[in-house]
Amino acid sequence: MLDDPKTLVSTEWLAAHLKDPDLRVIDGSWHMPQAGRDALAEYQAAHIPGARFFDIDDIADRRSGLPHMAPLPELFISRVRAMGIGDGHQVVIYSNADTRSAARVWWTFRLMGKTDVAVLDGGFAKWQAEGREVETAPPVLRDRHV
Repeated sequence: MLDDPKTLVSTEWLAAHLKDPDLRVIDGSWHMPQAGRDALAEYQAAHIPGARFFDIDDIADRRSGLPHMAPLPELFISRVRAMGIGDGHQVVIYSNADTRSAARVWWTFRLMGKTDVAVLDGGFAKWQAEGREVETAPPVLRDRHV
């Protein structure tokens, strides 16, 4: 566990902790269909180093006729473990979207019982505006117990 995890972390805090072994960064971007944007393609073009992509449409209860319904715990655990996120990890979520989708991903983690989770203040836009490092390569993922 990192020192004094918060619900909202600054870009300065994230930059200082980015290489901590128990930190996991998640791009939780999602765009309204009429925006004509592809969150996964944008993630693949540039993301915070080590960030994993959380697909709100995939990690959802698709049995409902409504979009983005909270996933069943089994689905959530399966997908999050596959992203290499588990017990003991501090999770920081950001988005590159006007919808503020990072808050939705944060809420989903909290709903599933994960308390060491925060949102990046200012998101990816602030991270980039500050000239901080980005990468295009996907992270090396290792399954971890949730």
